[in-house]
Amino acid sequence: MTPEEQLDLALRYADRVAPEAQLAEKLQLGRPLRVKLGLDPTAPAVTLGWAVVLRKLRQFQEMGHTAVLIVGDFTAQVGDPSQRNETRKRLTSEEVNEFAENVLRQFGHVLLEENLEIRRNSEWLAPMDMAQLLELTSAATVAQMMERQDFSKRYAEGTPISVMEFLYPLFQGYDSVAVEADIELGGSDQLWNLVMGRTVQERYGMDPQVALTVPLLVGTDGTQKMSQSMGNYIGVEDDPSEMFGKTMSLPDEAMEHWFQLAADFDPDQVDQIMSDVTSGSMHPNQAKRLLARSVAALYHGDDAAEAAEAEFDQVFKHGGVPDEIDSFPVPAGETVNLPALIRDAFGGSGSDARRLLQQGAVRVDGDQITDQEVDRDRLVGQVLQVGKRKFIKLVN
Repeated sequence: MTPEEQLDLALRYADRVAPEAQLAEKLQLGRPLRVKLGLDPTAPAVTLGWAVVLRKLRQFQEMGHTAVLIVGDFTAQVGDPSQRNETRKRLTSEEVNEFAENVLRQFGHVLLEENLEIRRNSEWLAPMDMAQLLELTSAATVAQMMERQDFSKRYAEGTPISVMEFLYPLFQGYDSVAVEADIELGGSDQLWNLVMGRTVQERYGMDPQVALTVPLLVGTDGTQKMSQSMGNYIGVEDDPSEMFGKTMSLPDEAMEHWFQLAADFDPDQVDQIMSDVTSGSMHPNQAKRLLARSVAALYHGDDAAEAAEAEFDQVFKHGGVPDEIDSFPVPAGETVNLPALIRDAFGGSGSDARRLLQQGAVRVDGDQITDQEVDRDRLVGQVLQVGKRKFIKLVN
């Protein structure tokens, strides 16, 4: 692949590049570039939102460059202030390490094994002494920090900003020093942090990295960015039926955005699909099915995606039950507390389960049920359905 072709691929669906001219220059160097991506493990799943930037990193791997994936186990305990209107609650080292182990396993669903380095930034940040910390803090001024919109807005509103939050972008910038990054990737909300990395590298006498950001993927609600805390996400380890069903729930207005960022379509293909939808030659539901199949196939393969679509049709078009569902034992006793059973079988909280009952979203063998206490004999051997996509066989 020529440097010009690499540049075209790198810029595909990119949001901002700073500076773009320098990206072209680096691709002309004739050596594998070190392309950095830092992700803080602050939640247990790798979502399709994270996968947008991870797949951009994979593109650089496929070009022959080195992907340097930094698991921010140290910075996660500091807390990224990006797009925050208050100080973020600090996570404990135990919480971060548990999240880190979860996400490390999941990166393999997106990235190649070759041309990959995985590092934890606690390697160089945790041992930093006071002299080294003072050296790092000299890389930026308070005036530079206050240029950041998050900080300036909070300062104007009188909302507290801790000194620790000023350290976060400096620590992220020092990551680029430690791994000698040529390019750093991130979501569009990370541009300021990535550019600060250039400043920090220059302070340490290095050729500054190029900052390349990608858009943030909107969640399944079609409005907010994909977030585990909001529940509007799909994880890369979700089963294909879950991926297909959740994608089918996406509002029509978000389809183009998802074709670009969540599925593996090039711009010309996306333009043709959306043109066909607009002209009426392709029904929006047909386009969404194509999208849902493509998302599921990207992580599970074509056969699994086709099976997921068939199961979706059986459940939604024909009112059936999936062919294969898990079993769950009914607790002993004459009566069973249904919210507790739902909580134990599907996860979530008892209050969530009670709300679903009140909303009429729970069925036993196809019959809607709202009672909280149910005779055990009524449940054993039946299928418990919660919402549209959750089924479980209740056994003795």
